[in-house]
Amino acid sequence: MVSAIIVAAGRSERMGSGTDKAFLSLGPKPVVVWSLLAFEGSADIDKIVLVVRREQLVAAKAVVQMFGLSKVSEIVAGAGRRQDSVAKGLAAVAPETRIVVIHDGARPCVTAELIAETVKAAQKTGCGIAANRIVDTVKYVERGTVVDHTVDRTKLWAVQTPQAFKLDLLLRAYKKVESEGVTVTDEAAAVELLGEAVRLVEWQKPNVKITTVEDLAVAAALLRING
Repeated sequence: MVSAIIVAAGRSERMGSGTDKAFLSLGPKPVVVWSLLAFEGSADIDKIVLVVRREQLVAAKAVVQMFGLSKVSEIVAGAGRRQDSVAKGLAAVAPETRIVVIHDGARPCVTAELIAETVKAAQKTGCGIAANRIVDTVKYVERGTVVDHTVDRTKLWAVQTPQAFKLDLLLRAYKKVESEGVTVTDEAAAVELLGEAVRLVEWQKPNVKITTVEDLAVAAALLRING
């Protein structure tokens, strides 16, 4: 069984106080629903666990019902840090799960094709991480705004979601994260702590993450939302 965890429990700090970007309108649907529908329609996904802010549990249940999201088996309250929200999602996946796919609910442009590619990589190698090559010139700044040196961009990738893993691998990684008391910003970093290979799945199509109000307009254009 392949289970997905859609994480939509962030603080949305760059959106302004009190704003929950996951439930902002993006055309006719809340931001998080675009991701949920992509996973709902994916032939590679059997079950979905949705992780939201505690105060959004009722809204999340209403959204699942309204949009007929039959694969959503659990809706759970997240925590302060991303890794803690993911851990709560992992605790809620079906016991038959062998592959788990983690996705940011703030990335509405995810497609069934990308989901399939990450799942296939995880089944073959243990994990599959959506990523793209960095094309901009990157400067390293030690402090302030003075450039220390230029980084070789040919070795740099920007990592995104979805991130797919064999469940036992990710559980071992999270156990190590907890035992060492470290903070990780994505699941791949947790697996890196184990010394296991992290495989990237190159994806050059737009996979924007909603972090500011301006990103909503970009996502709307990419999704071809009118009005």
